[in-house]
Amino acid sequence: MKILYAAAFAICLLLPGFTAQARTDDRNKEMNIESGAQSGSFLGDGVITLSNNVIITQGTLEIRAAQADIHMKDGEAVRAVFSGKQATMKQQLDDGSWMNARADKIDYDIKGEVIVLTGNYRVESAQGINSGQKMTYNTRTGEMNSGGDGGRVRTVIPPKNKTPAPAAKPAPTKTTVPTAGSKK
Repeated sequence: MKILYAAAFAICLLLPGFTAQARTDDRNKEMNIESGAQSGSFLGDGVITLSNNVIITQGTLEIRAAQADIHMKDGEAVRAVFSGKQATMKQQLDDGSWMNARADKIDYDIKGEVIVLTGNYRVESAQGINSGQKMTYNTRTGEMNSGGDGGRVRTVIPPKNKTPAPAAKPAPTKTTVPTAGSKK
């Protein structure tokens, strides 16, 4: 099920100026899939439906959704659709930071290498935040399209230099110096 790692990697690339990568050793770890119900076959053609609190983990990658539909063609996963109010994905990146993504639907076309986040999506990492109603990202070309459905798109990029501003100098304290003839 390389699809899940590929989907997480694709989401990591959605942020502007993104340079870190999804945890590369996660793809070599065991994948665990839990759900309240599962139907379909991993062989041949068809759709495998996971439902009722789907939790998929592989290394630091964690995907949670109300439902996951894995589309199979000749025994290969060709598309994965995670849905629910909200499907979520998180993964630690190679630089040690975390990427978090959520949307009402996360649709990854594995063959076309296109991921579509729809319905109040939000992708966050140390590199920034991107949110809106719909985003399409081509993992092969790097082309990203957001909005277009009348909704607004918001991108927040933190400053590169996060050094704290210098502390304000304390106000000078008033000292009294005894003068000649004073009783101090």
